[in-house]
Amino acid sequence: MFKKAQDDNNIKQIICIKWGTKYGADYANKLYGMVSRNITPPFRFVCFTDDTTDVRPEIECQELPPLDVTMPTNTLGKWPKSRLWGEKLGDLTGIVLFLDLDVIIVDSLDPFFEYGKPDDVVLSYNPSNPLERLGQTSCFRFQVGTLVSLQEKFKADPQGVADKYRFEQRFVTRNVPGGVKIFPKSWVAHFRRKSRQPFPLNYFKKPKIPKGSRIIIFPGDLYPSHALEGKYNKNAANNAKDHLKRIIEPKNIKRPIRHLRHFILPVDWIEEYWKE
Repeated sequence: MFKKAQDDNNIKQIICIKWGTKYGADYANKLYGMVSRNITPPFRFVCFTDDTTDVRPEIECQELPPLDVTMPTNTLGKWPKSRLWGEKLGDLTGIVLFLDLDVIIVDSLDPFFEYGKPDDVVLSYNPSNPLERLGQTSCFRFQVGTLVSLQEKFKADPQGVADKYRFEQRFVTRNVPGGVKIFPKSWVAHFRRKSRQPFPLNYFKKPKIPKGSRIIIFPGDLYPSHALEGKYNKNAANNAKDHLKRIIEPKNIKRPIRHLRHFILPVDWIEEYWKE
C-alpha cells in the first residue's frame, strides 16, 4: 500500500478519453457523477476529448493528446487509448487512474490509488482468457510518462502491432517495462461474465452486482443503456418472447445455445448508480 505517498501528492487524478460520436457527453457526465460519489476528495477529473459540447463544467476538458499515426483498421481492438502513453499528458503529472466512459462505479475508488507501489502499472483482471495472464484497460493506473516505450513501438508499426496483439490491452500487458500488476480480481467485474445470470437463469433472474466489485465494465457491444432496457445489444429484443422468436434466424439457428444465453432481464440497479 502507498496511502502516505498518495496523501503527499494530495490529489487523486481520474482520466477518461472521448473521441468521435460513439459516446455522448452524457457518458462523461455520468462518469463524473459516479466518481464524485465514490472517492475521497480532493480529486481531479480530466476528460481528453475532441468535443466539449454539453460536458458538465466540473469536468476538466483537455485536447486529445497528439499522436500522428494512422489508426489500425480491420481489427477487433480499439487503439486510440495509445494517445495516453506519451511523455506528456495534458498538464497532468504523477499517478492517474484511467476509466472507460461506459463503466459503472458501485463502491469506493480509493483503494485503486492505494494498491501496490506508486510506480506500478496496474491493470484490472481480464477474465476472457483465464489461461492467459491478461490485463484489462477499462480501468488501469499508471504514472504519466512511463508508457512512452509502448507508444514508440505502436507508432513504428500501428497496423502490425494491432495484427499481432489484436487487442490494445494484450499489447499493454505484454510490453510494459518491468511488467504489469493486476488489481484484485473482484474489484473490476466484467458485466457479461460476472453480472448476467447463466442460462437458463437469465430468463428468470436479473443480472447481479458481483460480491466485492467496485466497478462494472462493459466491453464489447453491450452498453449500460442496453442493459438498463434488458437488451443484450442495440439490436436485441428487450423481452423473452421476442428473443426466443429470433432463434430461427439463420445466424442464430446455427448456434442456438449462444442465442439463448444472450438474453438479460432489465437491470434496475444500473439506474441507481449510473447517473449524474
